[in-house]
Amino acid sequence: MKKKLIIGIGLVASFALVALIVIGIIFQDRITRVRMASSLFTGAEQYENFPRMHEFFPVTTMSAAPEPHPFPQGDQIELPQDYRFEGETKNLSAFLEATDSSALLVLKDGHLIYENYWLTGGRDVTWLSMSVAKSFISALIGIAISDGNIKSVNDPITDYAPELEGSAYDGVRIKDILQMSSGARWNEDYSDPKSDINRFGRIFALGGSINEFTATLPREKQPGTFNRYNSTDTQALGILLKNAVGESISDYMTYKLWYPMGVEHHGHWLLDGEGMEMAFAGMNITARDYAKLGELYRNGGALNGQQIVPSEWVKASTRPDAPHLLPGKDNPASDFELGYGYQWWIPEGDQGVFMAIGVYNQFIYVNPEAGVVIVKLSANSEFGTTDDESSYRELESIEMFHKIASSIR
Repeated sequence: MKKKLIIGIGLVASFALVALIVIGIIFQDRITRVRMASSLFTGAEQYENFPRMHEFFPVTTMSAAPEPHPFPQGDQIELPQDYRFEGETKNLSAFLEATDSSALLVLKDGHLIYENYWLTGGRDVTWLSMSVAKSFISALIGIAISDGNIKSVNDPITDYAPELEGSAYDGVRIKDILQMSSGARWNEDYSDPKSDINRFGRIFALGGSINEFTATLPREKQPGTFNRYNSTDTQALGILLKNAVGESISDYMTYKLWYPMGVEHHGHWLLDGEGMEMAFAGMNITARDYAKLGELYRNGGALNGQQIVPSEWVKASTRPDAPHLLPGKDNPASDFELGYGYQWWIPEGDQGVFMAIGVYNQFIYVNPEAGVVIVKLSANSEFGTTDDESSYRELESIEMFHKIASSIR
């Protein structure tokens, strides 16, 4: 009897072990996603994760353009040795290393004059966009308006996205959402596990519907009066775009922006559990192809001999047009000192500079006056470990870019 009992227990244990192994195999991708997502903003190194997102997240893939247009090579430059920030002289090479830089590209008048990669970066390596994706979504909305799929930025978003009725976005102008002025309540503190951005991130890791999450946000302020950076605003724009054009963001982007820009490599969009693109941060493309958007906007929406994004859209996107959108530390109607356009950042100064910025120090820097576009991809492990510039290092990055641009003759 004891022998049979022992055998029975052994069989149960064996079946349990097999079941655990099977469950582990089935859910391996989800376990990997949870492990990666839970390590964000903790100080953990991420440079091995950011080029591999398509390996453990569901994605759609956009193929390289049938007619890619590589940037022509220009006279190669050496980077400046230093730059100034907050009254101190900083070493540029040390900054690139400290922020876990994976790629740095510099274009002058459309010619590639500097290109370098470190860590896990490389010419053919795709890298997670973070919020740089927001500026691509803005470009697609400008194209959709030009195509007649969206009538006007002054239309309420719920004319196109009825699933947002009853939420903070009900009746809000598309323009106010483009300008991060939706009035929705939001907390983007990466160091606070209870913040909205981290609740949002748990859907990113575990699956589920990001669109449903977007519809849960309550209203806090009158739309169009306060500039509060809110990643869910961009997801609302993603819902708008998909509904208006009648196809996925990936498909629309492929034929309206991706191929016309002449991209050199395939790219991916991360998807949520319902197959919806993570419009706010989920694009994965190469440094050279990020530079395509910068060069497109430097040229007023034209590239490779065609007008891809309407020029008036580019102008409206890269200029603050209301007091709450103006740059400055003392703007009482904004939660950050950079100014804002249609999903593009605008620093103080009279050079007409604008930027796409993503956490962990992803940048597309555009300086039309100098004819310069700079792309920096990074995995700054310190990012978000504090809720200020000491770990963000975004303002310092901008000063570095200014120095590079001004050093080019």
